[in-house]
Amino acid sequence: MEFLNLLAILITLSAVFSYLNHRFIGVPTTIGVMLIALIFSLALIGLNALGIGQFEARAESMLSQIDFSKVLMHGMLSFLLFAGALHVNFEDLAKFKWIISSLATMGVMLSTFIVGTLIWLLLKLLDFNIAYIYCLVFGALISPTDPIAVMATLKTVGIAKSLETKITGESLFNDGIGVVIFLVLLSMAYSPEDVSTGEAAILFLQEAVGGVIFGAMLGYLGFYLLRTVDNYQVEILLTLALVMGGYSLALALHTSGPIAIVVAGLMIGNRGRVLMMSDKTREHLDTFWELIDEILNAILFVLIGLEMLILDFSAGYIIAGLLAIPLVLVSRLFSVGIPVGLLRLKKEYSPHVVKILVWGGLRGGISVALALSLPAGETRDIFLAMTYIIVVFSILVQGLTLAPVLRRLSG
Repeated sequence: MEFLNLLAILITLSAVFSYLNHRFIGVPTTIGVMLIALIFSLALIGLNALGIGQFEARAESMLSQIDFSKVLMHGMLSFLLFAGALHVNFEDLAKFKWIISSLATMGVMLSTFIVGTLIWLLLKLLDFNIAYIYCLVFGALISPTDPIAVMATLKTVGIAKSLETKITGESLFNDGIGVVIFLVLLSMAYSPEDVSTGEAAILFLQEAVGGVIFGAMLGYLGFYLLRTVDNYQVEILLTLALVMGGYSLALALHTSGPIAIVVAGLMIGNRGRVLMMSDKTREHLDTFWELIDEILNAILFVLIGLEMLILDFSAGYIIAGLLAIPLVLVSRLFSVGIPVGLLRLKKEYSPHVVKILVWGGLRGGISVALALSLPAGETRDIFLAMTYIIVVFSILVQGLTLAPVLRRLSG
């Protein structure tokens, strides 16, 4: 199937599902379209089981032509991260720099270790013989909270500005750190002879620190170019070039593309928009990137819902995935609670901040994309099924109950 036909089908489904959600369901758009996509997938599976038509086979054929991992990690992600970072206030981030940086670094590392250890024990109990290092890889891919899912949900939830900044700031940076840890552990798991501990540390610094430095350079370049022109069409094209060209160049230089784009987006959003743009340009730029954000989010969550059609869900995999949900939440509790507990020695935080950060730490498409990038085999199959089950629970259950949880804890 040609690319344009695939894109036409995805956009049409996204539009129809968005309409159905807005007209009849009324939950946040991203959650609604994924829920409808899941129901749609289950309906196709049911029709196939009844021997009615070949709809499931056709849908599977279409989805098999879409490399979800590449579409997200090398396509949509740069746009979505830039759109999210563009409207985050840098001064607000600076106020909570210690908790955000602690959660995005120490928190992800702790979660990777705790999840990996608990999942290794769980799989041994279920008679799955998977080495500990591979379970750490799973811990790395499931630990980061997804900025796409988090920011899409927070738009519809009434929340204190300080808390919103903590959750958004963590999600913007910990996905980049999580991807870096994932790549390091993946290399150690599948090519242990090629990666020493020292080389792994250098790889981490190159990706993470290199991403920050390169992102700052991109942001400064964009800031300079925007300062020299006053034409909203040209300025929007410049931001597009910054996102697409900058992300591709970051990957070519073996630095973290997600971290680079977040840093560049923060610089453009906080200095470029305020100091170097006319009101007319700022209005057009904001409208453009909000529209890009909404469209790509709808397409992404439709894809997540439809991925059910091509995944292997044996009984053992489903049991492992369901049992993994509380283990991941417990891991999140410790990986958030420990850094916050240490920071509380010097600064006071809300008594419910840990509970809110735990429940508001949604997993999303990034985890699915990383699981899909694993080498083929039983390890990939079980981790992919577990990841999908955890992500669906996270978005549907945590996402839909986040507002009531916040109201109850605030009350």
